[in-house]
Amino acid sequence: MEILMLKKDNLRFGILLGFIAPLLSLVIYYYAKFYPLYTVNDFLTFVAQNKNQVTAISVPCLIANIALFTIYINTRRDKTAKGIFAITLVYAIAAMLLKFSL
Repeated sequence: MEILMLKKDNLRFGILLGFIAPLLSLVIYYYAKFYPLYTVNDFLTFVAQNKNQVTAISVPCLIANIALFTIYINTRRDKTAKGIFAITLVYAIAAMLLKFSL
């Protein structure tokens, strides 16, 4: 049943996937790099104080979406791929704005 759901070709589903994948990537990044030393609040403060961390965090998040986008394009599920692409642009623009506003 779960595998059938991933085969959907739907714009809303793509937006949902495009939103969730970077968040999952962020959680994995936090646990891999910061978990034993920093709480989530300390981690967010550290990121706010260090501009280079915005880039270091946003790259794995965007790579997660690029991988999803590639999978959905190669399997000809274009509506889902469009949703993933749209959210990827939103994340990329938000990361740039965040980096330059800190």
